[in-house]
Amino acid sequence: MNPVRITVCQSCVAAGSALADLLKAAIFGADLTAELGVTDCMSGCARPSTVAFRAEGKTAYLFGDITVDDIPELVSFLRLYRAAPDGNFSDARPLGGLRKKAIARIPA
Repeated sequence: MNPVRITVCQSCVAAGSALADLLKAAIFGADLTAELGVTDCMSGCARPSTVAFRAEGKTAYLFGDITVDDIPELVSFLRLYRAAPDGNFSDARPLGGLRKKAIARIPA
């Protein structure tokens, strides 16, 4: 299984610098693995905070308007994303509120 890379914008003010640390702790607590990093800007300033998920050979996702309240759904998304062979979902309902926070879905 290709590793999942999660990138959190650290310049977005909506969630502050705690978002990446809290998400990392939640992923670890859920006994999941992912590479989590931060970047200075992902140009999602109109919808802060932004978080991206990507893995080799899979569709990548960029979410905006993310707050610490979304962490449980981000962890659920990680679980679903890891299980999806190509990163696509036939039904978006399991994504919960994240389906309305998607900014982009980028083909592999």
